[in-house]
Amino acid sequence: MAWCEASLGITPGPGGQHPLMGTHNRLFSIASTDFPLAYFEIIAVDPQAQAPARRRWFDLDDASLQARVRRDGPQLVHWVVRVDDARSAVALWQAQGLDPGEVITASRSTPGGLLQWQITVRPDGRRLFDGLLPTLIQWGPVHPATAMPQAGAVLEKLALQHPQAAELAEALRGIGLRLRVHNAPARLAARLRTPGGTVEICS
Repeated sequence: MAWCEASLGITPGPGGQHPLMGTHNRLFSIASTDFPLAYFEIIAVDPQAQAPARRRWFDLDDASLQARVRRDGPQLVHWVVRVDDARSAVALWQAQGLDPGEVITASRSTPGGLLQWQITVRPDGRRLFDGLLPTLIQWGPVHPATAMPQAGAVLEKLALQHPQAAELAEALRGIGLRLRVHNAPARLAARLRTPGGTVEICS
């Protein structure tokens, strides 16, 4: 939260606990015309939660990522894409030789009731393509962004670059995303318009 306030000039809104993964989060909207349901998630291991029976999502159990965050502070490490049918999208990627993991059902309590979704998680918790291949999420009846107040930040651009640019771009096209992927060292960058001006955060 301190990083968010210092870097973006925003106090993130409330989130909750993920008992299945032993994590917790804070959220705020970054919706724009081009990204109408986009939101920003700050997620971390919950020190008060029981350790999960499996590896946590988003590489949060990875020692090298943990060391990097301890050294450099919070950072953009991944992104998640909403799909209408997560299992069909997984089958498509599997046909391309990619293994995004199984589709699991998750939930967390909110003041407005139970929030439910299906999400892809590998048994080893790994992010593919250095975090640039998105996790897939299929929301239940309620999308969390619809109830998020505007925080004053807007997502203007998401930029991707990776040494396997052609393969990554093909995988994204398979789920309906036509984003340009530059052939360069792995990097995920988001440009945000914030109360203090334009800010770019990156991996």
